[in-house]
Amino acid sequence: MGGQGAEKSMDFKGSGKRLLSLMRPQRKLLAGVLALGTLSIGCAVTGPKILGNATDLIVAGVMGKQFPHAATKAQAVEQARQAGGSKLADLVSATDFTPGQGMDFDAIGTVLLWVLAIYVASAVFGIIQGRLATTAIQRTVYRLRQDVESKIARLPLSYFDKQPRGEVLSRVTNDIDNIGQSMQQTMGQVVNSLLTIVGVLAMMFWISPLLAVIALISVPLSVVVATKVGKRAQPQFVAQWRTTGALNAHIEEMYTGHALVKVFGRQQEAAEIFRKENEALAASSFRAQFISGIIQPAMMLIGNLNYVLVAVVGGLRVASGALSIGDVQAFIQYSRQFSQPLTQVASMANLVQSGVASAERVFELLDAPEQSAEPAMPERPAEIAGRVSFEDVAFRYELEKPLIEGLSLKVEPGQTVAIVGPTGAGKTTLVNLLMRFYEVSGGRINLDGVDIAAMSREELRANIGMVLQDTWLFGGTIADNIAYGADGATREQVVEAAKAAHVDRFVRTLPDGYDTVIDDEGTGVSAGEKQLITIARAFLAQPSILVLDEATSSVDTRTEVLIQRAMARLRTGRTSFVIAHRLSTIRDADLILVMENGAIVEQGSHDDLITAEGAYHRLYQAQFAQAVAEVD
Repeated sequence: MGGQGAEKSMDFKGSGKRLLSLMRPQRKLLAGVLALGTLSIGCAVTGPKILGNATDLIVAGVMGKQFPHAATKAQAVEQARQAGGSKLADLVSATDFTPGQGMDFDAIGTVLLWVLAIYVASAVFGIIQGRLATTAIQRTVYRLRQDVESKIARLPLSYFDKQPRGEVLSRVTNDIDNIGQSMQQTMGQVVNSLLTIVGVLAMMFWISPLLAVIALISVPLSVVVATKVGKRAQPQFVAQWRTTGALNAHIEEMYTGHALVKVFGRQQEAAEIFRKENEALAASSFRAQFISGIIQPAMMLIGNLNYVLVAVVGGLRVASGALSIGDVQAFIQYSRQFSQPLTQVASMANLVQSGVASAERVFELLDAPEQSAEPAMPERPAEIAGRVSFEDVAFRYELEKPLIEGLSLKVEPGQTVAIVGPTGAGKTTLVNLLMRFYEVSGGRINLDGVDIAAMSREELRANIGMVLQDTWLFGGTIADNIAYGADGATREQVVEAAKAAHVDRFVRTLPDGYDTVIDDEGTGVSAGEKQLITIARAFLAQPSILVLDEATSSVDTRTEVLIQRAMARLRTGRTSFVIAHRLSTIRDADLILVMENGAIVEQGSHDDLITAEGAYHRLYQAQFAQAVAEVD
């Protein structure tokens, strides 16, 4: 990952629009956010103008004291012209005052109270707006999580075969959290910034169109800077979240497989991979944050230059008598308020880009091809006896690489079918097709005369019990893990299934018995005991069809004998598919299928296949020879 270049965002504009469209159900709340924002900003931008009136009252009081002997303002202007020339006279002329009258503190107090009330109202409206915005955003993120969760349930097994678990988890957790944080920090601020720009601009044109035009000079320059820097930063944010997913995938693998890492002395190699992934993440994060961070100081520089220009021109306008000091004071405040939201919007570009980059990754998951839809009118067998038939079945994981071609097979109710063959022959694939984890490329599979493609997956899988070589337990008690095989199972039924699977004998030795809490890694129980718990889960389900994929591979020889006996009882009257590598465990199977390269090359009973001296005979002899060699 560290050596890869930064990938460009696939469609920043499209993904941004799609992200905003997620908030469509919150239209009423968003309308409230906009209305309250308008009131809050309206109050905020009115404040400086009213405060300028207070300044004018103070200046009027000072001016009145300066001309105590003038009877009228005209006389005061003439006295100023004689004392200081035309510029002083223009300044005095532009001021509204009464000669000889000092400051009107009642009027000034009234104006200040109005300003205080306006700013308090602005704050109250802002607080309510923030609450509504937070509610809208959190509801949107909540619904996005629900969409992702339901999407994962509809994804085919092939999607997870091609994606590291850590990468999927990163999209479901880190990326969605980043979307929520980015929206939380930017949405309300962007709305307020845009409203501030509009409100302040209106007030600036009201006070002085000339100064307003001067202030607008900075806008095109700000847009150019933000656009140029943003285009350079976006690919780095994409790389940042891509490398975050890769790092999470590596950490997840190293954590779940930490025992193997230590056994084979791969700690340094794992640490080196982590170092490279971590360096790639640090590098992409640094580039993304640094490049996007350039925007704020650049915008501040443009704002400060604009501020200086407005102050100089405003001072000249006051000196010429075209504006009052209070108006210039208000305008300077507005110029700062005008540049501030521009800077804020530009500085939020990194958050927006980061959020959209995460959104793209989540949308990739949401847009991934789903498993085929359930039939509108699902069929079901009149009675499920366990009769299974494969009719000219074809399957391939990749279009250009056929795995199974023209496979036909009939299994009668109650038969035990063992599937053997070398690794990669297609044994597990055959079972995955029966479970509809994958869909056949051609032909059909029937269950009691009904095409399983015409059945609902839930109906199909409810009648099939599966015990895999790789055990999986959930965080909870042992009783809960066994009861997972059947809804509403009683403690008596759980114990009965545990006894049948020989779980009861070791559970009784635990301090809390069936209430012993284990985690998803099965901490506290051995690999063989975990396998026994999963077998007990299958016992409790009481399915019509059993699928055993090397189900006894993790138990000792004595336990294996007990499990074989229990399985014999469980298989009575049920169709069973047993995938086995140890041929000694399937000698009593009613039908043995020998698979090579996705095809059934031999089938028959153990004795018949040994007599035929074909592929099964070669496999059996090889295992027998290996067993003798191990004894010697």
